[in-house]
Amino acid sequence: MNTTFDSNLIYWTAFVSNMMVNISQYAMGAVIFIGDIGAVLSFVTLYQPALRKNSCALYYLASSATQIIDFNFGLMTRMLQYGYNVNTVNYVPWFCKIRYYLLYVFVAIPRYFIILASIDRYFASSHDALRRQWSSKKIAHRVIFINIIFWLLIYVHVLIFYEIQHGECLPRKGAYNIFFSIYIAFDSGILPPLFIIIFSLLTLRNIRHIKNRTNPMNGANGGQHIPTTIMAKKDLQLFKIAFNEAIIFVILSTLNPCYFLYQAFTMNTQKSPLRLLVELSVFHTSYVFLQLELALTFFIYIWSASIFRQEFLRLFKHKICRRRIEDPRIVTNERHHVLQ
Repeated sequence: MNTTFDSNLIYWTAFVSNMMVNISQYAMGAVIFIGDIGAVLSFVTLYQPALRKNSCALYYLASSATQIIDFNFGLMTRMLQYGYNVNTVNYVPWFCKIRYYLLYVFVAIPRYFIILASIDRYFASSHDALRRQWSSKKIAHRVIFINIIFWLLIYVHVLIFYEIQHGECLPRKGAYNIFFSIYIAFDSGILPPLFIIIFSLLTLRNIRHIKNRTNPMNGANGGQHIPTTIMAKKDLQLFKIAFNEAIIFVILSTLNPCYFLYQAFTMNTQKSPLRLLVELSVFHTSYVFLQLELALTFFIYIWSASIFRQEFLRLFKHKICRRRIEDPRIVTNERHHVLQ
């Protein structure tokens, strides 16, 4: 009886271990690949004059730039650790602290830039002129700087309380471990989708208020269309981006806070090695989903906003294709080929 139980335990332990390695190698690798390409394309497209003049686009631009750091440091080091057994983080104390500090900082910064973009859409759509003043390039530049400094400071405690315990880089046991599990559940999993949903709904209410106020004015003027200057077409498309990102955030962020809250409430429970391994694989999966939110932003931009698609296609045609056509080496080679 015990032999059968031990055999099953060994089998499931090996199965979960292999699954975690596959998640680390292939799922994380795919997210890094998709995320890097998407972040670069998003940054280049959003940097075009037609878009970077908009305050909301500036937040998305800043998010794209910091996503590159997140994918190529935070996610890359995790993939190397659990997928390829490169465990420097578990043996070098200073790297243990720096790695987790930068990981948490650069997961938070790009996600909260996206939240700030949704807040900007709320101000831009407001019928109150004073509130609309908060949606400006000048404000955006200041808030981008403040957001970076804020998260660099807010996670300083990681540099103090993360340490190597029994060959693993972990938060210090006790009260800090409980505090950090609950804190990270709210910071990474609950607050981002909650903020985006709230401000998306408030923006939607503002847009409906604008339409309701515009329609009676049009009827009073013999059916002539009177354009509103409160929200341009570009602003409405950027709102669609924020709204669609809210949906993706809710879908992909759910597992992560559930895991951390579970960890906080079962911290003092005696757990078997298999249970610990299953919990670690669940955490890996939740982390992949969390990073997938950011990796999909380029595709959300393309899908949600025609102005982004137009700028991307224009950039591709006029910058990349023209450069190829105008390259004298290519032209010479093509002429030489024709003469032959």
